[in-house]
This record gives sequence, structure tokens and C-alpha cells, in this order.
Amino acid sequence: MPVFNAAPYLKACLTSIQEQSLQDWELIAVNDHSTDDSAIILSEFAKSDPRISFFNNIEKGIIPALRLAFHHSKGEFITRMDSDDLMPINKLANLQKTLLEKGPGHVITGSVEYFSDTGLGDGYKNYENWLNSLVQHDTHYEDLYRECVLPSPAWLIHRRDLIEAGAFKIDRYPEDYDLCFRFYEKGFKIIGIPETVHLWRDHADRTSRNNPIYADQNYLELKLYWLIKLHYDAQRPFVIWGAGKKGKLIARHFLEQQISFHWITNNSKKQGINIYDQVLVSPDDLNFDQDLMFLIVVATPSARAEIENFLKEKNKQRGKNYFWFC
Repeated sequence: MPVFNAAPYLKACLTSIQEQSLQDWELIAVNDHSTDDSAIILSEFAKSDPRISFFNNIEKGIIPALRLAFHHSKGEFITRMDSDDLMPINKLANLQKTLLEKGPGHVITGSVEYFSDTGLGDGYKNYENWLNSLVQHDTHYEDLYRECVLPSPAWLIHRRDLIEAGAFKIDRYPEDYDLCFRFYEKGFKIIGIPETVHLWRDHADRTSRNNPIYADQNYLELKLYWLIKLHYDAQRPFVIWGAGKKGKLIARHFLEQQISFHWITNNSKKQGINIYDQVLVSPDDLNFDQDLMFLIVVATPSARAEIENFLKEKNKQRGKNYFWFC
């Protein structure tokens, strides 16, 4: 558990861990150069509970803190915790039970619930509902390129599998999203359980709100890194569907990487327009005899359904060949 200036929430977080129905656990907390009373609180809990270990981060940042914590860990099952959140009382028991049933090669997750002392915006509730819908149907990898499909404090994995996936050795942010892609690359199956396994606190000082490493641009760059690494094939052209801000960023990235692509839009006003020396065309102008890979950056629900139906009709003889990027 990395800790940075979490004093207002830290006691409640630690207490929720101590109150777990499964009592056989160890917590390795790493103070990441906090300037508030976080270190004092951690020290007090560590002195009174031998299951809690407390270290000061030698480097700076979440990944070095996670790396240090993992180095000192001994458990066969590994999960991560955020220092401003809460664990439901049966979190560890529920996750471990299913992981024991499924065995290595699996990542177990569950539903999440946001809460806030000041009220939640629609964006957070929509994200919560979306994540929980993935849990219900175990469809995490199908939407991997939309958003981070596996909340950082809401999974449990075998130690050996985490090591095989690179654990926290890789200095690539956003680190939780990058780990999802590495689980995908290794072929680990994500299994969702119906129980709520994490209570996610939103507040104005939350790291994901304020640290530039979690800016939208970094998320897009990470997606494109993994897209090219895992799916690029010069014989299977990429198709960008959508010419908004995100579509233009993807097009520029491909041009910089000298990756050829088709660019389409179903907005008739944009068809025929030249952007970056690339002419936007209608989806009907594509040659579907080719094996194409679609990157869809059109966000509205009505457009999503329309595009899915269009691609299913055009690709009857092929498997799924598209990724949602929004």
C-alpha cells in the first residue's frame, strides 16, 4: 500500500483491513515522502499490530513504493490497497476463496463502490456502473482499450503470476492500467465475483485527480503502446473510425511511427476532408475483403450500437476485429 499525505483517511483505511473476516494477512505500507502525519499513523499501527510493516520510500513515486512493498512481502496471494479507501469486511475472504478454486493463471476481482463526503458526480457513478457490468459478464478484455478495466485495489492474484507479468518492475504509468495489459499479454483470465470488494473514496486531493501521470494523454499513449506491441501487423491495416480530438491524436501517432492506416467517419460533413494529408472517407468506401483492424473513437451509445451492427454485417466470416477507444 503506497501512502502519500493520506492522514485524514488512513486510520479508517487501516482499521478496515484489521477488521477483515480473513485475519491471516500481512500489510506492507510504504510512506512515499508524506508531509502530513501519515508516517506517525503508520508507525503507531505497525507497533500495535505485527501484521503491519511500515517502510519509507527511498525513491519517489507510486511504482517505486509498490516495488519496495512487494520486495518485503511474503504472501502467496497478492493484492494492492489505496491508503484513502476502505475494504469491505469480507473482501480478502471472498477474493481468496475464488482464487483458490480457479488456481494460477487467474486474476480475481469484484464489484466496486464509490463514496464521497461531498457527493459524487455522474462521471464516477458511470465508471462504477461500467466496471461492475464487466464483472457481471467477465468481459474485461473486450473493453480493455476504453478505460482501465481492473481497479488497482480490487484484484487478487497468485504471487508467481504477478512475477511472471513483471510485477512492479516496469516504470510505466498509469501503472494500474499497464498491469491490466500485462495480464492480458500473459493470457491470465479475469474472473469477477458478485460481491463488492472495494470501497473507493473520492476527494479533492486524490492522486488520480492531481498527479499529471494520470492525465488523459498518458492513458492514450499507453493504449497505443500496447496496441502496436500486441496487434500491429503490416498485413492487417488499422482503421481509425472517428475524426474528433482522440481520432486526430491517434492519427498523428501512427504517422510519427510510420504506420499506414485508413481513416473513416460516418459524419458526411467530414467525408472528403484532408487532415494531416489523410483523406477521411465513408465506412462504405472501405474494401472489406481485407482483414482490417478497427479502432473506434466514437463515443455516443447510439453510434456504438450502429457501428457494432455495421461491422458484424461486414465481417460475417471473421471474428471480432475492433477495439473501442472511448
